[in-house]
Amino acid sequence: MSIPMDKKRKRKNIVNAGIAGASAEPIQRYGSAVKEHIVSYSGRDNEAGTQLKKGLKSISKEKVSPDYKNQNIRQQAGFSAEVKETARFNADNVIKGEARRKIRTDDLGRVNDPLYDHVEVDASRKIIPGSGSQMKFVGDSPKEAFEKLSSKKFAKYRDNNVKIEVPSNYYDGILLEADVEMTKLQKQMDDQLAKGNIDTANGLKKRIENCQEIKKNLRKSNVSTDEAIFARQHPKLSTAIDIGKVSHRAGLETAQTAGIISGSVSIVQNLVALAKGDIEAEDAVLNVAKDTGTSAVIGYGTGFAGSFIKGHMQNAGSETVRALSKTNFPGIIVTVTVSAAKSMKRYFSGEITGLECFEELGEQGTGMLASSMFTIVGQAAIPIPVIGGLIGGMIGYALSSASYKTLLNSLKEANLAHEERIRIEQECEEHISMIRAYRLELEKAISQYLKSNIETFHRAFDDLKTSLAIGDIDGFIFGANAISEALDRTPQFENVDEFNAIMDSDTAFKL
Repeated sequence: MSIPMDKKRKRKNIVNAGIAGASAEPIQRYGSAVKEHIVSYSGRDNEAGTQLKKGLKSISKEKVSPDYKNQNIRQQAGFSAEVKETARFNADNVIKGEARRKIRTDDLGRVNDPLYDHVEVDASRKIIPGSGSQMKFVGDSPKEAFEKLSSKKFAKYRDNNVKIEVPSNYYDGILLEADVEMTKLQKQMDDQLAKGNIDTANGLKKRIENCQEIKKNLRKSNVSTDEAIFARQHPKLSTAIDIGKVSHRAGLETAQTAGIISGSVSIVQNLVALAKGDIEAEDAVLNVAKDTGTSAVIGYGTGFAGSFIKGHMQNAGSETVRALSKTNFPGIIVTVTVSAAKSMKRYFSGEITGLECFEELGEQGTGMLASSMFTIVGQAAIPIPVIGGLIGGMIGYALSSASYKTLLNSLKEANLAHEERIRIEQECEEHISMIRAYRLELEKAISQYLKSNIETFHRAFDDLKTSLAIGDIDGFIFGANAISEALDRTPQFENVDEFNAIMDSDTAFKL
């Protein structure tokens, strides 16, 4: 005996709510990482209430002399590298759950610090002793960079044991150049000692020690020379690429979690059905594979889009929006969209009536809202990443869904006393025909409305599905706006750039 479709859908919605709940913690981490890159571009940290000395956007607007264009660009790219290094380091630590953060000394008021470009701070924002570092994006090759680093001009960094961060694509080459130079100097020193030229030999020894000092304090930065120049010339695209990489990582993590959750539930369900003889073994295997794959795709979209939305909300100008970013609201937005799309698809295919479609949408909306709240409760009660959110999300959706259904069916299922039922029936008898007429009118109105917009909804949900699959945020916004316009709502923004502009401005964000 197969499971009724309404029960299957309810179970699937509960599992999806669990996935959204389990994704809450990763979305918070990766979303906060996204925020670091948003701040690096705009130069404004609305959450902390601080303004950076330089952001990628402002650096890209600095003047360039026509006579020294290449030189100016490379010099300004050095500042872009500092800002990007800060964002990437901090974003990575946010994802890993580590408290250390990197800050440019300029942003601490120590403009043009003689030794350090960066320092690291702990969770209390106190500078960690010995964490200072200098970034040097110099030379057109590792060999030229090494020559500059070993020159008298950079002696102060060697004398003060300062860590030197170099382009990621130069690091190995500089180490190799140092080894080659030390081998050559060692041979020269041995020759001079053999000849009894002690002073000359000591001078060569000092140069060897300088090479050793360079090797000891050399650090590979998170930015290459090409990336630094690209960030200077195309700051918004450079930032978008970094945000896309973070969101992709979020999607992969949540996809794995979603696959495990759905796969585990599906295995249990299909084993029970197999034991009862309701399905064959081959069908059970296919069901598990299908459920796991489908949920992994939903999980990826939830993580990718959720972290993107969370990061922008976290750095929004509106305090209310920033507060919402700390809840599971970003992930719920994506999950509700997917669930709503499925209900609309069932209406389009004629499986349900227009009124039933709207009832399902109402159930999903209240269920996901409760899921979001219970996710917070679950994480507080069970402070284990993923587990607390998973349990809270599923319980919240199940309880809310049950309550919603109870309210819808209360008139039909009320267990009233015999006398009370007679009294109510007498009072309501004259209204029964009116209720039926109103329902028919409502059904007709809803069906007519949906039919008149069916092509719009079809295209919009196809756009949403495709955009989630490929991580196209602009496409996702376009599809969502098409639905809003069909519902007589005016979208606040048409693409990511306009969304960023709203977030950067003092304009109220209307949810």
